[in-house]
Amino acid sequence: MKKFDVVTLGELLIDFTDNGKSAQGNTMFEANPGGAPCNVLAMLNRFGHPTAFIGKVGKDIFGLKLKSVLEEVGIDTSNLIVDEDARTTLAFVQTFEDGDRDFSFYRNPGADMLLTADEVNEELVKSAKLFHFGTLSMTHEGVREATKKAIRLAKEAGAVVSFDPNLRPPLWKSLDDAKEQVAYGLTQCDVLKISDNEIQWFTGEEDFDKGIEKLRQEYDIPLILLSMGRDGSRAYYKDLRVELPSFIQKETIETTGAGDTFGGCCLHYVLEYGLDGLNEERLKEMLTFANAAASIITTRKGALRVMPQVEEVKRFIESRK
Repeated sequence: MKKFDVVTLGELLIDFTDNGKSAQGNTMFEANPGGAPCNVLAMLNRFGHPTAFIGKVGKDIFGLKLKSVLEEVGIDTSNLIVDEDARTTLAFVQTFEDGDRDFSFYRNPGADMLLTADEVNEELVKSAKLFHFGTLSMTHEGVREATKKAIRLAKEAGAVVSFDPNLRPPLWKSLDDAKEQVAYGLTQCDVLKISDNEIQWFTGEEDFDKGIEKLRQEYDIPLILLSMGRDGSRAYYKDLRVELPSFIQKETIETTGAGDTFGGCCLHYVLEYGLDGLNEERLKEMLTFANAAASIITTRKGALRVMPQVEEVKRFIESRK
């Protein structure tokens, strides 16, 4: 028996999201706990999955707050290191009228970059049914080695490995370096969650199906999940290609965390049925639920603390029938 259903490694940070103007006309930002790996875990916790996070924050007001938030939502923090000499990474998120976003990161260095391979708790990684990672923990050499060590341990222990590139170009020395690390992630994963712009960037194909086909020819990935924002999502599994529309809402205020919410829901179905137990009906159910949960999170500031409850998502789906 494995102690944890899902363990992730990566960034834990504060997303400062645009929150209107002050009386003096200055932009106000709201400090939302964030970071893709823990957003994913927070959604999985809503399903009742035991989860744990591996990472590093600074011993500052932001890092201590983040640790308490993870504990509040039920994520194990035994391998969350609080570094007395580092500062917690900050991301300022500007949302445009069309819902698109621009990021400004304060991370040179940020505490999440300073995690080392020696600080990864080997037993914790081995105790996971599924290990999930992205590329923000692969932008710099030290944390890259920590990530690769955790992946190796997870695979040796028989865990399913899940990967979300979550490309943030400003954090890379070059996009060639980013492409090299994404390619590494593709060689390691059993489940890939990738966005529409990422598949186009990585494969050079404008057509998503052609891009996915390129990936499938080069990498042995059993389940590929493609998120397309307002255009919905697709799942590619064996000879199946399942596509479901999104749930558009007038109440949408920002899309931060929507992809992570979607990904967390999909990983629940992987845990529920196993990689060998999926079929067209289950994939449709998975994408419907994941699209609905992602739609709900776009009506809220941040993601980590405000993930929708499972029953809430089910009611929302029913209301749209």
